[in-house]
Amino acid sequence: MQKFTKLSGIAAPMPLVNIDTDMIIPKQFLKTIKRSGLGVNLFDEMRYDDDRNEIPDFVLNQPQYRAAQILVAGENFGCGSSREHAPWAIADFGITCVIAPSYADIFYNNCFKNGILPITLPQEQVDVLMKDAEKGSNARIEVDLEAQTITSSDGDVFHFEVDSFKKHCLMNGLDDIGLTLEKADAIAGFETRANAARPWV
Repeated sequence: MQKFTKLSGIAAPMPLVNIDTDMIIPKQFLKTIKRSGLGVNLFDEMRYDDDRNEIPDFVLNQPQYRAAQILVAGENFGCGSSREHAPWAIADFGITCVIAPSYADIFYNNCFKNGILPITLPQEQVDVLMKDAEKGSNARIEVDLEAQTITSSDGDVFHFEVDSFKKHCLMNGLDDIGLTLEKADAIAGFETRANAARPWV
């Protein structure tokens, strides 16, 4: 998993509430167990028409947001089913930070396990960043995980809270497997002792 420390990027505004995981990645794309390749189907039903042509009005199809790394959204983002494909699709598109007033719990936790920083801010602060994001590629939002701050293109600074353990994992690029591998020596030592104590097992 890539480390997340600081990010300066274009933010895409998506002022919708209750964006569920089926909107993020529709059910027909859940057949894969690979984390890559899902970005092209992110928000599929909003991005494409029935003939698979891009819908020009959709934010991520607009030239200024095609390289967006931050998503500013409405409350209850990631509600619906618990599919981990949702953060996979977001990350594969290139978005590594989501800013919203609230999230569904499972989606929120899945983000950290997949290198995405989900930031929760009061609605009035999200509104400021939403308007900032509407400036397109002329505006870049800066996210500093270590300092736990967001800076708008106009210089507004907002502080956000994040669990210290989740922060540690993101800053060090540790998913569940990475956390386990940190204990590899201790695990190997235990196995050696266990084999010596119970060679018949």
